Amino acid sequence: MSADPRLSLNQATVKHADLATALRVTADAGIQAIGLWREPVNEVGLDVAARMLADSGLRFSTHCRGGFFTLPEGQARVAALDDNRRAIDETAVLSAAGAPGSTAVLVLVAGGLPEGSRDLVGARERVRDAIGELAPHARDAGVTLAIEPLHPMYASDRAVVSTLGQALDIAADFDAAVVGVAVDTFHVWWDPQVLGQIARAGSEGRIATYQVCDWKTPLPEDVLLARHYPGEGVIDFGSLTEAVVATGYDRDIEVEIFHADVWADAPARVARRTAEAFAAAVSPFLP
Repeated sequence: MSADPRLSLNQATVKHADLATALRVTADAGIQAIGLWREPVNEVGLDVAARMLADSGLRFSTHCRGGFFTLPEGQARVAALDDNRRAIDETAVLSAAGAPGSTAVLVLVAGGLPEGSRDLVGARERVRDAIGELAPHARDAGVTLAIEPLHPMYASDRAVVSTLGQALDIAADFDAAVVGVAVDTFHVWWDPQVLGQIARAGSEGRIATYQVCDWKTPLPEDVLLARHYPGEGVIDFGSLTEAVVATGYDRDIEVEIFHADVWADAPARVARRTAEAFAAAVSPFLP
């Protein structure tokens, strides 16, 4: 069995699988790349995870996740920045362990409003400040920090960066090799400026990763778990994928799904279904 060579399975799609299982079902489905999450990596230890990744023969596409930068000054913010430095180091090690074509990309989720705050502008400035503190470490490690804008429904609790334009405005202060953006269809499809902002991101050399999944209503009670297989909802993968491809982006494309029914399914079946959905909904728009 073989899948589109551009497809990467983000480990969140098989959330309840341990690292060994995630690597195995990805390879068995003919998928050539995987994006990893910190928690399963840390369960086995970084050195062991790196050996497991190397033995799998898979490329490494991203590490998830860093961020949560909106805390005010204090010990909690210092601890968060220190944890992000560890995440940068993990990304470098895993990228080196992956098959040729692996990339060293750490996805950043900005963080929501601190408790009791209504200051969105100030929170975004703290995101900029935090990335400024981390950028030298990322540069030295050879890691790209990918700011991921999240849909506005997450602005209060998860990400005060809601549009690709906002993410690019923050990234503009830094070298494109060090700070880029993540383009995730679930989070940006609704934005009337998205195609222009994808072109802008491409012209600035800042698309660090492209992630795909679908949007379908009604949303579940827990809106975090609202992501579907590509092709099951309303997102126009043609226009978005063609816009990303037009920038020259030629890296892996991750499928990242958060959905209770998908997580309850057998990981091997999820991996196979991911490959099938990607082939039907995304592959026709790739060169």
